[in-house]
Amino acid sequence: MAAVDTVAVPSTAPAPAAPSLLRRVLRDRVGAAALSVVLLFLLLALGAPLIAALYGKNPVEHYGQNTPGLLSDGGLPMLPNGGISGDFWFGLEPGLGRDVLTQLLYGIRTSLLIAFASAVVTTTLGVLAGVAIGYLGGIADRLFGFLANVLLAFPTLLLLLALSPVIQSRLVDPGAAEPEWMQFLVLILVFSAFGWIPLALSLRATVRSLRERDFVQSARAQGASRFHVVVHELLPNVRSQLLVHATMAVPTFVASEAALSFLGVGVTEPVPDWGRMIARGSEVFQADPTYMVFPGAALLAFVVAFNLLGDAVRDALDPRVGGR
Repeated sequence: MAAVDTVAVPSTAPAPAAPSLLRRVLRDRVGAAALSVVLLFLLLALGAPLIAALYGKNPVEHYGQNTPGLLSDGGLPMLPNGGISGDFWFGLEPGLGRDVLTQLLYGIRTSLLIAFASAVVTTTLGVLAGVAIGYLGGIADRLFGFLANVLLAFPTLLLLLALSPVIQSRLVDPGAAEPEWMQFLVLILVFSAFGWIPLALSLRATVRSLRERDFVQSARAQGASRFHVVVHELLPNVRSQLLVHATMAVPTFVASEAALSFLGVGVTEPVPDWGRMIARGSEVFQADPTYMVFPGAALLAFVVAFNLLGDAVRDALDPRVGGR
């Protein structure tokens, strides 16, 4: 399916400073609430080791299997509501008997690390390709447009499912244990392979319009180099697009990572992961519906909050709604 560039050309005024942008976001009640939720998740991710130490549990120990009376013979928690108690605040994982709370906390770290790294890589590639192609134009612009439309025509999810094990097999020797950093690297590479294209197309359309503006033509007439024009004239006018893109890309990558893990090709044991927790919860839902509630609610809350924050940032950077 062909991509359509429908991006409004920004003004030549610089993007709002960080304090001003933050004040605009906080004036929006929905944006302020979303920012609070996002910051809470970030604090929980950063403080997961400390919280786990104070709580006295870790995400890898099989408490249910090591302590008699916590799991039934079928591997289900003996206590109601998934084994929630004073010792296990969010209950126990069916089967292995791991602590659900620490699994959730460390699962935040897994999702955010992959999502933020992927957002940085895709934003960098999108900026390099979009600004360069938009400024150069000509045959480079036509070739890039054709390549981007071809790549966007591929079924992305199917390619992610196919590429992930292929990359893993190339990077890890047969029979060798796959290190945790390798799992993260593979997902970041897979997400980055296609995630930069929409931003590049958007920036290409914007830069094509900006390069004809008077301030760019004036810089050229004064003998400014291409590097100067791109860095000092064009990039300051696309900062708003970059910020909005990065804000909206993070929840997309979090949901995509969870989906791949749910399907069994993302992060594998013993690394805590929300998608794999949801997959396990779907297997035991009839016998233990509580276990699926916590990772599902956490994923939903984070993705919705980050999307709402992205909308608030976009509105704060839009001069047409800046005065509300």
